[in-house]
Amino acid sequence: MEKQPSEKKPLSRQRLFYLWCALAAALVAADQWIKLLIVEHFRYGEGIPITSFFNLVRVHNTGAAFSMLADAGGWQHWLFASIAIVVAVIILFMLHKHSQERIFSLALSCILGGAIGNLIDRLMHGYVVDYLDFYWKMYHFPAFNLADTAITVGVGLIILNELLNIGKKKKANASH
Repeated sequence: MEKQPSEKKPLSRQRLFYLWCALAAALVAADQWIKLLIVEHFRYGEGIPITSFFNLVRVHNTGAAFSMLADAGGWQHWLFASIAIVVAVIILFMLHKHSQERIFSLALSCILGGAIGNLIDRLMHGYVVDYLDFYWKMYHFPAFNLADTAITVGVGLIILNELLNIGKKKKANASH
């Protein structure tokens, strides 16, 4: 008797949710591991050139993106930590609801991992450890880290997902 090829059953929404959470957790773990290496091997403000446009550095960001509110006196630490917690909870709900939407869920997982990675820094140190320093001549882009990169990729994927959805809607409307 010959065996029939088995059809793959799609993963349940719950199982997909756990996989997306595992991806976010992997991003948090990688982010924290790299930050630990930076803190162990660099003093604050120290850096080493890697290429003609990139340094590894150790800097601390007490503010938000691009050091916004970095000199606000300390209250911003709790504001940004609170925002990260609220965002993480909202993302978890959205991730559970939309876990079968691949691009959107990947985006949410990236943002969740990045938000939690930077939240851990804020709660442990009162600042975020940044270490990627890109520059051109004497102009430096603000230093950032893997968590920031994950958040940026996540936002980019949300934009891509929306553009793809708009394209699908236009195509569907054109066929009617």
